Amino acid sequence: MKLTVVGCTGSMSGPYSPASCYLVQGRGIDPETGLDRVYNVVFDLGPGSFGQLWRYVDPRKIDAVIFSHLHADHMGDVISLHVHRRWHPQGNLGQVTLGGPSNLLDRVRGIDGADESEDYAAEFAPLILEDGVSFNVGPLKITPYAAWHTVESYGFRVEGPSEGDAAKCVTIAYTGDTDYCERMVEMAEGVELLLSEAGFTAADEVRGIHLTGERAAQLAKTAQAKSMVLTHIQAWTDSEVVLREARLAWDGAISVAYAGATYTV
Repeated sequence: MKLTVVGCTGSMSGPYSPASCYLVQGRGIDPETGLDRVYNVVFDLGPGSFGQLWRYVDPRKIDAVIFSHLHADHMGDVISLHVHRRWHPQGNLGQVTLGGPSNLLDRVRGIDGADESEDYAAEFAPLILEDGVSFNVGPLKITPYAAWHTVESYGFRVEGPSEGDAAKCVTIAYTGDTDYCERMVEMAEGVELLLSEAGFTAADEVRGIHLTGERAAQLAKTAQAKSMVLTHIQAWTDSEVVLREARLAWDGAISVAYAGATYTV
């Protein structure tokens, strides 16, 4: 599998990156054609991310867009996706899987300014996430895990073929927005790569919203993750502060996400 960071700034777009958006790709056999191809799954689509996504994949080839939760900084560019699929010069591009929490389409309509008569049936195939209920997109097995945030929120464990050996299964986990909780530990258990938010620093005392660098590192340590990438760092926060805090809890392989970064597992 390959992970590309499209956007990683916490809570908003920033001067060097769009808001949250991550592209996970894996090769598999297309059941319709019998041919090997790349499957493309986008996790979150925050403000400014849809346009930047074009740098890494033809958006017509997206197989699924999955929202960790429905705060605007993680899904606001869904309307750009909607416009692209409905009014593309080639004609309507058909349905793409759109996954998210239980109020998914209500939130899409709210951002779009549409009433309940709009069902987006021509461009979206809704998939309502459930804690622990896995689904597949091509060769990628995706399992949502309930997170600890201010709204219904999920992290994801993604199992798929290794880039170096397609017969080998490897795993990526993405926390979405969450504080430290047991379900996130279970999600991240033994993964090759943990993509973990660190929206807070030690100066932020409120709980139940975000991880700090130290709590993210404790998550990686407890779960025995092989490596971790810190993301969702606020535009006003020095990433070195977050990294230093993470080092207090874990001496494993830690890096900080930036737009355009790629990781292969």
